[in-house]
Amino acid sequence: MKIPRTRIPGTRIPGTRIPSTRIPSTRIPSTRIPSTVWALGVVSLLMDLSSELVHSLLPLFMVTVLGASMLAVGVVEGIAEATASIVKLFSGALSDRLGRRKPIVVLGYGLAAISKPLFPLAASVPLVLAARFMDRIGKGIRGAPRDALIADVTPEGVRGAAYGLRQALDTVGAVLGPLAAIGLMVLLASDVRSVLWWAIVPAVLSVVVLVVFVKEPEGAARPLGRLSLHSFTGLGKPCWTVIALGAVLTLARFSEAFLVLRAQDLGLALAIVPIVLVVMNVAYTAIAYPAGLAADRGHRKALLFWGLLALVAADLVIAATASVSFLFLGILLWGVHMGLTQGLLSTLVADAAPENLRGTAFGVFHLVSGVAMLPASVIAGALWDGYGAAWTFYAGAAFTTLALVGLLLVRAEAATK
Repeated sequence: MKIPRTRIPGTRIPGTRIPSTRIPSTRIPSTRIPSTVWALGVVSLLMDLSSELVHSLLPLFMVTVLGASMLAVGVVEGIAEATASIVKLFSGALSDRLGRRKPIVVLGYGLAAISKPLFPLAASVPLVLAARFMDRIGKGIRGAPRDALIADVTPEGVRGAAYGLRQALDTVGAVLGPLAAIGLMVLLASDVRSVLWWAIVPAVLSVVVLVVFVKEPEGAARPLGRLSLHSFTGLGKPCWTVIALGAVLTLARFSEAFLVLRAQDLGLALAIVPIVLVVMNVAYTAIAYPAGLAADRGHRKALLFWGLLALVAADLVIAATASVSFLFLGILLWGVHMGLTQGLLSTLVADAAPENLRGTAFGVFHLVSGVAMLPASVIAGALWDGYGAAWTFYAGAAFTTLALVGLLLVRAEAATK
């Protein structure tokens, strides 16, 4: 007589197969954003809180306290951003050469933190320029290696979400910074110098979080060795197409300092002028992460198109309005433009660049975009001084329209597929 075989739970009878309740062992790509990206997002949040606290008040500080002209504001902003971008080229290439990202990122954030006390100490426009120059050097050093590190640790299928998340957290800081500026201006009786001292606290915290919580995996980037001209020519045509696209978008969009000055021009009270950047960055934050998800799902051309269209609408509204209420509609549209395009551009660079040249690719991208920011901001300041505020934004709308037409003509296939 055959005795039926029974199985006690947790045991196995030889020669029998136990049905598995687990998912078959085929590899499913991870859709989880790595903890390193979250940590870098918090670092960006804290530093941007500090930087935007300063940035939301700096144009007013220069014009009302130091007596600077609008052209001087444009020159300072343009030089600062161009400097940051030039440094990004070398820091990105250096991170490729060393095969390490984090030490360079720490240096960049540390330098930005050290620069913060210089702003309240400044007694003239050249000293503000020196402080802004140092701050942007720090930004330049950290930018390309940080973006390359995100690409190193993130699977290709979720890179849009990863860059969107970091950008969204960065922009949360950009919301909190102006809000902190408003609160401190009220508490400190609109004493701009006293408010600027508070920017030191989140800047220091940012560096602490970076040092303690950001982990660079071993072998995240293979050392490149000696850099040469081939390091740049080896980026390939798709990568250069994305770089050119970034330059076009930057030429169409000058420094946000002019948004703050436009609000004051329309009569917004000095103590609450930083609310302009709050509104812009709320829209930016709300759009950035969903835009990253949309980029991962193949909607990149649509993001570019609607992003440029939003900037045209923003410029026209800000130029034509004499009402603070309509000004904020334009500011909101400006934030929508930023949310649709900024994370997308980082995703395009990460996907188009060769793996061992990611730092170099981000460096070149930021260099070209930053160099474009210099003439854009200088022209904006000159138009404001010569013809009035409206012409600054009408010119922005005209250039953005040309950029949009150009993108439609060439279809931007290499950069968006």
